[in-house]
Amino acid sequence: MKNITKSNLWPILLASVLVWIKTYLITRFTFDVELENFMQEFIYFISTLSTSLVIFGLALFSSGKKRLHTIMFITFIFSFILTANTIFYAFYDDFITVPVLFQSSNMADLGTSIAELINLKTFLGFVDLVILAVYFHFAKNTLNLEPVMRKIKSSYYMSIVILIIFNLGLAETERPQLLTRSFDRKVLVKNIGLYNFHIYDIAIQSRTTAQKALADSTELVDIENYIEANTKKPRPEMQGIAKGKNVIIVSMESLQDFTIGSKVNGQEVTPFLNQFIKESYYFNNFYHQTGQGKTSDAEFIIDNSLYPLDRGAVFFTHPNNRYLATPEILKQNGYYSAVFHANNKSFWNRDVIYKTFKYDRFFDVEDYTVTPENSISWGLKDKEFFDQSVDMLKNVPQPFYAKFLTLTNHFPFLLNEEDKTIDEFNSGDKVVDKYFTTVRYLDESLKQFVQKLKDDGLYENSIIVFYGDHYGISENHNAAMEMYLGKPITKFETVQLQKVPFLIHIPNQKKGQTISTVSGQVDIRPTLLNLLGIESKDLVQFGNDLFAPDKYPFTVFRNGSFVTDKYIYTDSKCYDKTTGIEIEKEACGPYVDKAKQELQYSDKIIYGDLLRFYGKDK
Repeated sequence: MKNITKSNLWPILLASVLVWIKTYLITRFTFDVELENFMQEFIYFISTLSTSLVIFGLALFSSGKKRLHTIMFITFIFSFILTANTIFYAFYDDFITVPVLFQSSNMADLGTSIAELINLKTFLGFVDLVILAVYFHFAKNTLNLEPVMRKIKSSYYMSIVILIIFNLGLAETERPQLLTRSFDRKVLVKNIGLYNFHIYDIAIQSRTTAQKALADSTELVDIENYIEANTKKPRPEMQGIAKGKNVIIVSMESLQDFTIGSKVNGQEVTPFLNQFIKESYYFNNFYHQTGQGKTSDAEFIIDNSLYPLDRGAVFFTHPNNRYLATPEILKQNGYYSAVFHANNKSFWNRDVIYKTFKYDRFFDVEDYTVTPENSISWGLKDKEFFDQSVDMLKNVPQPFYAKFLTLTNHFPFLLNEEDKTIDEFNSGDKVVDKYFTTVRYLDESLKQFVQKLKDDGLYENSIIVFYGDHYGISENHNAAMEMYLGKPITKFETVQLQKVPFLIHIPNQKKGQTISTVSGQVDIRPTLLNLLGIESKDLVQFGNDLFAPDKYPFTVFRNGSFVTDKYIYTDSKCYDKTTGIEIEKEACGPYVDKAKQELQYSDKIIYGDLLRFYGKDK
């Protein structure tokens, strides 16, 4: 040990080992990393070492105090990356990607959410920085900071190259075609480590940036042929049943389907929705399909019937592409389109993307009266939001396509005491416990909204659509959710918790119907267009009419997981949907390629801006 500490490599090796051990311990117990055997544990354990040695190796090219300053700076960068991912993962259950960094304009509006996620444990990511600072201060006169000979540098990096090849070889053996699974970030982090994942992500970003320049119309033709072969004919009696009617579509923030029909302390969580379902078409096997864009992804999906990107949010990464979104299609059929959202117009880049989608009007926070009394957390409370919105909706030309985005049921689920009409759950997890109070408030605001539509004469001439945009409770709160649901939250149950409410009320509909077809957000647009009697068979869209008698029972998630009528596939495991028991992967085999193909086709459309070629081949 004495000889090592006298080596001019010692400060570099010490810093590398500290980053390595710190990262392993923090990520192992913070991230949901499911390691099934010793080999996976070993791969995960060594994955950070090669990266830290490579980056800290930059200090070999300096000497004296500059070497120590370089080491401290690199340590800070590693600490910052680790801590940022820890905070991001705590809410999004995901890792930061390059496109997410372009969403920095959202940060100003995320104050309460981020503050809720930061605690003392967050700063453990900087513990090695403190250790090194103290050590270097007291040992600076005894450290060997002489220049490193070229021979030693060559040996150092040769050893690292061998370690990297060894690490990647083990990972590829354990998970073949690993680096083709860029959409499954958890698998990548598990096998190549957090920092190597970020390096890989930068490489992917460079590749996708070039796709638009290299794209041509033949790529779109192949996709159109695939879509045509998989499009199902609508049910004749439902096609055009709401022709010429207004469309009112409401995004129910963070609302998961397990809340429907549920109770807390004997009180119904969603009494209005429970009743409204009885006079609407309710799809109880409907899943959100969002990625890192969350609410914006849900908007993108329902307006385009395309999948969101595997990295970042389309609203930020490709806002100026050519799309053929729902507002543009409906405009060709005499509709006026508007969005109502009491938030900053630039949040999620909406002021740009809505113009691309051809919305006629965006009612943003500047159109609302917002005061400290009628707002909380993310902004205007939903009840006040709907009241003011309907007053503006009355002046919108008919027929209209109007979308409403709610706010109150958003993490961290804050609500004034006077607005709480249901008791909190008592799990001890304040996020889960408070969630039910804001869900109840959302439910009451929807009741008020529907009544105001009736009072103002808009109800009887409008299709009303309610959909949950994404999950509200992440996997980080599984312990509390297990208490509420009364069962373990396995990987199978995690997929089932991605169900969100989706219901359609047709004008003059009195009797509801529950439909258990496996479905997702990509199916919303084709369903609405067919109800309105608007031809949609030639459109580039991956969804299908939910009323189609032979709709394919298949829904794919952005990470490659999928659900069918018989199986659930997630984390490369296949489960029987009835029993929840893991079965042979071969049972899910026929659907794996289909899931991958659809996601890749959708990515090609977005990255290559392929819709600019739409119609040119016909």
